[in-house]
Amino acid sequence: MADYRELWKSLDMDLEKHDQLCEVLPKFYDEIYLSQEKRPEGMNYFNFVIAEVHGLRIQELAEHRKNGQKVVGSFCVFVPDEVISAADAVGVGLCSGSDFWIPDGEKYLPRNSCPLVKAAVGAKTSGTCPYFQSCDLLVGETTCDGKKKAWEILGEHVPMHVMDLPQMKREKDKIHWMDEIRIFIDELEELTGNKITEESLARGIELINKKREVLQRLYDLRKEENLPISGKDALLVTQIAFYDNPERFIEKTNELCEELEKRVQNKESVFAEGTPRILVSGTPMAVPNWKLHHMIETSGGSVVCEETCTGTRYFENLVDNTGETMEEQIKALSDRYLNINCACFTPNPGRIDDILRLYKEYKADGVVYYTLPFCQTYATEFKKVKEALDKADIPVIMIESDYSLQDAGQLKTRLEAFFEMLEPKKEIAAANK
Repeated sequence: MADYRELWKSLDMDLEKHDQLCEVLPKFYDEIYLSQEKRPEGMNYFNFVIAEVHGLRIQELAEHRKNGQKVVGSFCVFVPDEVISAADAVGVGLCSGSDFWIPDGEKYLPRNSCPLVKAAVGAKTSGTCPYFQSCDLLVGETTCDGKKKAWEILGEHVPMHVMDLPQMKREKDKIHWMDEIRIFIDELEELTGNKITEESLARGIELINKKREVLQRLYDLRKEENLPISGKDALLVTQIAFYDNPERFIEKTNELCEELEKRVQNKESVFAEGTPRILVSGTPMAVPNWKLHHMIETSGGSVVCEETCTGTRYFENLVDNTGETMEEQIKALSDRYLNINCACFTPNPGRIDDILRLYKEYKADGVVYYTLPFCQTYATEFKKVKEALDKADIPVIMIESDYSLQDAGQLKTRLEAFFEMLEPKKEIAAANK
């Protein structure tokens, strides 16, 4: 990475502390990603993005701001990127995937809070994340109690807008969410000085739909018997989608998919034949949280799909682009986003349906249900998920783990035992074909 110290200094960052973070990430990335065999050449772009994760993209954001554009940071898939784009602002997903920020987060939050929430607060209050420092506005949402209180703390450090996500999906809740989108439009118009019109919102819908479509293309290739890409690499691509330039991301991911399609034609796989295919379900994994995928894929399994917010929930459904009036467009946005089956909703049978459907579509052999400690919504919902999976005779294991590597040995042992249990099931299924 080039020298960006003057840029970081202009963002009022703690340079000494940030240096400590920059020392850890390259080695961590090398061990997890660059050690893989048979990696697609198209992953070189994404290697570059990570190498410049606090450099080139931050420089681009600084240029946008210099030219009068605003930078809007978000934490969740419920924040409508289409509206940010329509306001000619730049949207970025925010850092919350490292235990580096947790000690600073614990200065404001109880220790028994979710690591993701503590890391988000710590990243901002420590002045060590240039994405937080580049934002003119942060947008939160009411998906859990921990986040709701964290937004109050972050609001003391940076302008904060909170979208009130309904916790049910009744007709009145859909009306409420449409109103929240209207309020968000008003907020961004005031922030940017730009009027959001039917035309600009249509362009925003078109752009974000294209980003979803290229991710759908990538994930469809993971349904193949011969896997052309590892789960770790697919996760990385999706994580980068949250903060990369959308047009460039679409171009580079399409190039990657073209390479992967050739691999499929040639029956090239990054895993040995018979490697158990795993569906990961549960909480999101923000950069640089690559721990679970690394554990799975070095313990005898292969991740073929993620039923997570850094997986299928992010891109599965497109926004209907046929609306001509602002009201029709807002309704289309509301319908699309409320079709996301987050564990914050009650009741939530749609998420169970998603897991069962994805298990079949991706020809999985087992499910790893992942939760961060103190994530009450996903941890509690495991009971109903397990009951449904047991009824369908689908093997499942629950993994609760934070960002540290202290439990790596224990996780590896549990996962290896789980994968060994799956092998007889694969043999029986093959015999019955």
